Amino acid sequence: MITRLVKMTFEPSRIDEFLKLFSENKESIAGFKGCQHLELLRDTIDQNVFFTISRWESIADLENYRKSELFNSVWTRTKELFYSKAEAWTLH
Repeated sequence: MITRLVKMTFEPSRIDEFLKLFSENKESIAGFKGCQHLELLRDTIDQNVFFTISRWESIADLENYRKSELFNSVWTRTKELFYSKAEAWTLH
């Protein structure tokens, strides 16, 4: 099992756009082959910071998702909303 943790900091005025985008796509992401879990968390102190945590059966499944049209579409739109560059970790 592989866990992917992504920290994203958004422009305050664009958070609602991100939440709508996430809501519209979370079922497709969670249903992608190999995805076993997906959740979105918000920092309790800095309300502009969000984390996604996803769990994948294998690194190959995560990489297949990252090469997919779904990822490309969602990530391209998400990046437009950032205040600063996202940080990501892949963990065992």
